[in-house]
Amino acid sequence: MRRRRPVPPSPLPQRHGIDPVRLRLPEEGRWETVRDHLVDRLPAVAPALIDTMLREGGVWCADGPLAPDAPYRPGTYLWFHRELPDEVPVPYEVEVLYRDDVLVVADKPHFLATTPRGRHVTETALARLRRDLGLPGLSPAHRLDRLTAGVVMFTVRPEHRAAYQGLFQDRRVRKEYEAVAPHDPGLELPRTVRSRIVKELGVIAAREVPGEPDSVSRVELTGHRGGLGRYRLVPLTGRTHQLRLHMSSLGVPILGDPVYPTVTDPAPDDFGRPLQLLARSLEFTDPVTGRARRFTSRRTLSAWDSHQEWAAGGTRGADGAHPSG
Repeated sequence: MRRRRPVPPSPLPQRHGIDPVRLRLPEEGRWETVRDHLVDRLPAVAPALIDTMLREGGVWCADGPLAPDAPYRPGTYLWFHRELPDEVPVPYEVEVLYRDDVLVVADKPHFLATTPRGRHVTETALARLRRDLGLPGLSPAHRLDRLTAGVVMFTVRPEHRAAYQGLFQDRRVRKEYEAVAPHDPGLELPRTVRSRIVKELGVIAAREVPGEPDSVSRVELTGHRGGLGRYRLVPLTGRTHQLRLHMSSLGVPILGDPVYPTVTDPAPDDFGRPLQLLARSLEFTDPVTGRARRFTSRRTLSAWDSHQEWAAGGTRGADGAHPSG
């Protein structure tokens, strides 16, 4: 069996912190030119746009830009920058909590996705940090929901990414969250919530179903006033929307949640009443240095500090998770 040759490095730099698209031409095909293949392979892209990209030198192989009539050569790697969607700018900053030659730890605001996905591409923590810090090789060690603020960790070099991702995959990171939700005097806390969660592709909300539990969350009440509770949440597993779903199932859905218990559809530029969920801290033994690590968010949740202003959709303190201290 013929061994595939290694992938060459991209000849194109990132654009706005986003890597170029990489394609490999199939070993077998009926196409005479690269252009013919791209038209078939990229049906969502207008043929006229492909022609423009080739004419303007926007499609590259390892040796340089391809001519509009470049012949099809099986196995060739191609790179090009895709057209980026128009995005509503998220008007809040990403604060760097820690940086060295291995790690970057950031304090992410609400409404900013961790990594490019769907309609959120350049307006992501990863793209911003790559640009602002001049670190094109920066990669996520894990992810936070777009609507959740707080501590998120990135690796500076590709060779370290697997070690830190393994920490999260093997549940060797203690994660602590903070939330503001209604206070129910009849709810017995602390407690550990266990359930089986299903998240179907294309469906916004996850749901709990009968069966062997695959999600575990520790829920503690740390204070209450004016009908609101402040909660410490410790997830022992990492299912999608786990904390949000578990809090909703307890009858105390997190304030500002547009999915649980009811799915709503806020406008892309609606930054009022952010989800009152904060990734407060990460704690682990560093797989590279062996040191004990703990990183803590400097943010506080605005509905606890000033519920009336949060409920009115005010903009004090930027994203609703106020920088503190």
